Amino acid sequence: METYISFTNQSQGRDRIFRATQYACALAKYLLRNEAKRKELVKKLQSLESNMSSGRKLLRLGNTVNSIHAAKSTLHISDPMLRFCLTFANLNRALYFICDNLLWARSIGLIRDLDKEQLSLNSTRFYFLSLVMNLTRDVYVIIRLMVQKSQERHFQQKVDQHLNESPDVACVIVPQLDAFLFLLIESLRNEPSVALDTVKNVCDLFIPLDKLGFYQTNAGVVGFCGLVSSLLGILSVLRPSLKIKP
Repeated sequence: METYISFTNQSQGRDRIFRATQYACALAKYLLRNEAKRKELVKKLQSLESNMSSGRKLLRLGNTVNSIHAAKSTLHISDPMLRFCLTFANLNRALYFICDNLLWARSIGLIRDLDKEQLSLNSTRFYFLSLVMNLTRDVYVIIRLMVQKSQERHFQQKVDQHLNESPDVACVIVPQLDAFLFLLIESLRNEPSVALDTVKNVCDLFIPLDKLGFYQTNAGVVGFCGLVSSLLGILSVLRPSLKIKP
């Protein structure tokens, strides 16, 4: 109960719950779209999804300042690659939140003279760039971990032992590929936060890719990816050790 109270007291925790509910509704709505007997349920899911989306926009009103502050903090990271990726990602998130806040203000009538479609498109673009930078950071960290692991004294012996214990696999799959996958798994075994962040960002990437028309899927795929990403986000909030740093 204490964990639940601590989680829901955080604005980030509440946003994750709203987000998971929103995409769960989107997925369920897609799965039930051809069920004639479920039309009323689909309407309720549509209404709940819309309410969750509106609620999340309200919760995100202060996130622009948080993103700018995060960008200022990442400017002091010593690693130039991490400094560039994280600073650029945070700046794009700040621009995304500005667009998101303007869309919220327009939806409640505070601002009227705004092109909703263009603003929504710009918001998606900034979100996409932020995700690309975060994924670039993930790939960079994974490569660095793999290089460190490959330089360990006993690792090559473990690779040889793995290939010898799986001769059938080594014959079917290119040995170099098998060794690469083994190195990848071994590198991430002690760094689950990196693996979790990578999977979360990959899932999130399908959302703007679909909206921007780069890789169009369907509402079911978007709903599923959004739900998986949200659940992983909830896990990282519940267990701070699973949140990638920096």
